[in-house]
Amino acid sequence: MEGSRLRASLRRLAFGVALLAVVAAPRGLQAAGALSVPYTSFTLPNGLKVILHEDHALPIVSANIWYHVGSGDEKPGRTGFAHLFEHMMFMGSQNVPTGDFDRLLEAAGADNNGSTTEDRTNYYEDGPSNSLALMLYLDSDRMGFLTPEITAEKVELQKGVVQNERRQSYENRPYGLAEENILKRLYPPEHPYSWPVIGSMADLQAASLEDVQGFFRSYYTPNNSVLVIAGDIDPAQTRRQVERWFGGIPRGPEVVRTPPPPVKLESDVFGTLEDRVQLPRVYDVWHTGRLFGPDDAALDVMSQILGGGKSSRLYKRLVYELQIANQVAVYNDAGRKDGKLTMFATATPGHALDELQRVIDEELTRLAQSGPTERELQRVKNGAEAQFLDGMQQVGGFSGKANQLNYYDYFAGTPDYFNQDLERYQKLTTADIQRVAREYVTGAHRVVLSIVPQGKTELAVTEGRKP
Repeated sequence: MEGSRLRASLRRLAFGVALLAVVAAPRGLQAAGALSVPYTSFTLPNGLKVILHEDHALPIVSANIWYHVGSGDEKPGRTGFAHLFEHMMFMGSQNVPTGDFDRLLEAAGADNNGSTTEDRTNYYEDGPSNSLALMLYLDSDRMGFLTPEITAEKVELQKGVVQNERRQSYENRPYGLAEENILKRLYPPEHPYSWPVIGSMADLQAASLEDVQGFFRSYYTPNNSVLVIAGDIDPAQTRRQVERWFGGIPRGPEVVRTPPPPVKLESDVFGTLEDRVQLPRVYDVWHTGRLFGPDDAALDVMSQILGGGKSSRLYKRLVYELQIANQVAVYNDAGRKDGKLTMFATATPGHALDELQRVIDEELTRLAQSGPTERELQRVKNGAEAQFLDGMQQVGGFSGKANQLNYYDYFAGTPDYFNQDLERYQKLTTADIQRVAREYVTGAHRVVLSIVPQGKTELAVTEGRKP
């Protein structure tokens, strides 16, 4: 699965966790005045960190591993490797022939998936609790014994798969090139977030077998990964299983990352892209801040007030009242190094993007000047409860507790960050939302990208227009 869209869904899950305010305590949680997911943790001599969470509500288990590598670890001219390996890791390892990974799990009644973002790659297996040994065997074999199977033939095959995925998701999809065009305007070329997770077709084609193998040896190692096992487990027995299957894998090189310098737009940046679309669309994108930064929660709430569903300000104004747009969305997407607030609206027939942009700017100014109402703030909090309950009653998948423990461990520094996350949102006031609207939106520069039907550049936002 391509990364940025998935990461947005994970952010929404974490947002739901934070806003529950202990309305209910799903099974496997402790709620004596605070939301908590109990866990134990240990680290093998080779550096693999392991987190265990016991939940005997159902006879199921999830093995969830995060490799701390994403497209942000690539280099200009050599992009797309992290996403390529999301595919390569299912192509067979030394003791698991191609196709057996899925076949063996399916025979045991289990399933699996993986995803990549700018900051990490994750894989999970979910199934009956008696299938855990199989999951650990399969995961350990592709961690420790994939290199002999990284052959020129397999690499070329998966290059083709990824290139075809890129055509489907980018070149041949309406508005599909928006993200790529926005990123290269929002960031300087050397910034690790300046290219899309999937990478470029030219870079993938140019990558040598040595390039690909070297990337794997550098990042897909025990000391650059965390394994979470959650569900119907016995912790002592599970630890012995982990030591058996992962203990012999050698430690890899230490990963040293130099944080990129802060990025700030010195002026508004306008762009127009002609595409095979029927209706024009405008994107407004601002720099915000890193995930779990001081204003991250307030930016989440602000985005929901502006464009989170049919009760949001922009949806009511653009779609219901004026009927000049048929689609509106706003979301805050933050990572380890930086974040961005993205807003887009698609025009209805007969309307140009200057008209939409004028109304968008009016609503942004109104929020910055007056702030949201208490009712709007409460609506956003209440709306998150159902999403939280759905995710936290699950053990596995992309939205269950196993993945959430890994998410918090990597981005917040501790697996059981549920209550702290909750507190970030509980203490928000309308004044906080008003402040971030002023600081990050009306008081900052942005990228404005117009996507218009081919030959219809007159429908684009006028370059240099001011709110």
